[in-house]
Amino acid sequence: MLSEIWHLTFFSLRKFPVHFENCMFIVSIDIDVGSNKLGIINKGRNDADVHRFMSEFEVGEVEESVVPMLIGFFDELEVPVTFAVRGQLAEVENSLLKDLLKSSVKHDIGAHGYSHRRFTDLSRREAEDELKSIASGMGRFGIKPKSFVFPKNCVAHLDLLENYGYTCYRGKGGSFSSDGMYIDKSGSLFDVHPTSFLWRGSNSFFGKKLIDLACKRKLPCHFWFHSWNFVLPTQGYDTPVSRIRLDDIVLKQLFTYAKRQAEKCALTFETMASATQYAYDVLC
Repeated sequence: MLSEIWHLTFFSLRKFPVHFENCMFIVSIDIDVGSNKLGIINKGRNDADVHRFMSEFEVGEVEESVVPMLIGFFDELEVPVTFAVRGQLAEVENSLLKDLLKSSVKHDIGAHGYSHRRFTDLSRREAEDELKSIASGMGRFGIKPKSFVFPKNCVAHLDLLENYGYTCYRGKGGSFSSDGMYIDKSGSLFDVHPTSFLWRGSNSFFGKKLIDLACKRKLPCHFWFHSWNFVLPTQGYDTPVSRIRLDDIVLKQLFTYAKRQAEKCALTFETMASATQYAYDVLC
């Protein structure tokens, strides 16, 4: 709560130079693994790159249950969001990529690295190998990702993103001083900057206040989270799918509120990719 208070106070006082026609409400979701099969394929080698306490197998198992529920949630709302998918998921049969492509809403399917390694730890050649593998794997599904979310939010090798056809990325946030309500340009790429991180402990009151502020000042409001962030720890990670309560958590409350604001024409729902298209007209 202290962080949320600081976010609201800091954003209220801070001047953001670029304003748009309306507030753009943006949500990006990180899919760190997407399948327990990747934990088996990688034999635990990537565990430390994914989660401090859970194995890659466990994270993948949770996401196999959670992501289809999130897709259904946004389908029901008829709202597009950015799903930043780990590229290695393209190697798995019955991949969540198929669920995203079958969605009744046209979501922005972006990339979240190939093996979920920090790009700041990669040499230029290693980073290019990751991007090549993403392009090859997702290309088999007919997907050409335009949005990139760096694993662990470690931003590096931006020039390579340009070479592989990306138009935008999510910049490094994580605190009230590094988060923001803006879209910035770096070379030919756009930084669709994060406004605030969401999880099961977030307070919807402050989220709504951030939306109000963005609507009043016609700024982007970009929430992000990992697909496993709404797991209830009291139930443990090995409980059934019912662990996710999308009807009474902050996610449902924020989107219900945002839908009301959209009905008043105070905001539009955008993905990272579509927000970039609007930003192009303003910043270029």
